[in-house]
Amino acid sequence: MSTPTASALERWRLILGRAADPEQEIGLDGDSAQMDRVLEALYDADRKGGLGRSSPNVNRWLGDIRRYFPTPVVQVMQRDALERLGLHQLLLEPELLAAVEPDVHLVATLLSLNQVLPAQTRETARAVVRKVVEELEKKLRLPLREAVQNALNRGVRKRRPRHNEIDWRRTVHQNLKTYQPELGAIIPETLYGFGRKGQALRHVILLSDQSGSMASSVVYTGILGAVLASIRSLRTHVVAFDTAVVDLSDRLHDPVELLFGAQLGGGTDIHKALRYAETLVERPHDTILVLISDLFEGGNRQEMLKTAQALRRAGVTVVALLALNDEGAPAYDHDNAAAFSALDIPTFACTPALFPDLMAAAIQRQDLRYWAGQHDLSVKS
Repeated sequence: MSTPTASALERWRLILGRAADPEQEIGLDGDSAQMDRVLEALYDADRKGGLGRSSPNVNRWLGDIRRYFPTPVVQVMQRDALERLGLHQLLLEPELLAAVEPDVHLVATLLSLNQVLPAQTRETARAVVRKVVEELEKKLRLPLREAVQNALNRGVRKRRPRHNEIDWRRTVHQNLKTYQPELGAIIPETLYGFGRKGQALRHVILLSDQSGSMASSVVYTGILGAVLASIRSLRTHVVAFDTAVVDLSDRLHDPVELLFGAQLGGGTDIHKALRYAETLVERPHDTILVLISDLFEGGNRQEMLKTAQALRRAGVTVVALLALNDEGAPAYDHDNAAAFSALDIPTFACTPALFPDLMAAAIQRQDLRYWAGQHDLSVKS
């Protein structure tokens, strides 16, 4: 076996900490020593006193981790600092908040602290949230709009379009075989259209569980809901709920305002949310209801299932997403997931990147269980 190089030994020493080398046989110099110091401040905090509670200490530490580690690692360390050391006060001071590397988890934390943010920090917090929202919206907008619009177009091409709804390019292409040389014209056998202008072809309702465990899913729901609302052929509602229900649809023009309208961290009453969704449904067969929840019901479980069944029987396309984020397998109520599946309601977790395809499949009335299986999503049965 070959002898580990000095750099490999140093890496292991940084990973395992000072306790793994009590005799200090592996010397750390320069950047390695500084990296060890910032790691020790966080992960050996119980033994070394951590970062302390002073703004200069925290600010210095935030600067150091940005200097020595790449952005994805910085975001993980910031998250660990909040959870392990309870450094939520750094988010209450504008100069410290401005030094934090923004990501979805930071946005979720800021939203949960919304009610206690001091006035001098509120604008900084909004700027941080807006930066993350704009980056994610830029990434998600085009694939979601294209997937949904293509699905809508395909869904109406077999209908007889009115004159102002004809897709002339597709109509000409599909009818080239009917070209009449003597007339110098195409006599189309089939007209293809974009659908009914001025009338939504589908109604999408996003029901977002805003309990603390669903924080990052709430962020993505708000952003994706705003993108859906920008598609004229859709009618979109975004509704947040805990033990109360808040319709945020009037804020869809500004996802930052929508997110700050959410109140993260409450209990959960899915039944109440589903009952409210029922009041929004006008054309059941054209309605897609997406419930984003870990299904830990704090309200009436039997009534929740009864209402879900009624929506499904009325013709509403209902799908339950146990999570809408990139965090892997979520914790969820297995009994309720199985009960939803038994009601013919597909139940699985979904990433934001796959959400456009999911919406396209729902619009085209595909079998969503089959769709989820094709994408290796853990369908519950």
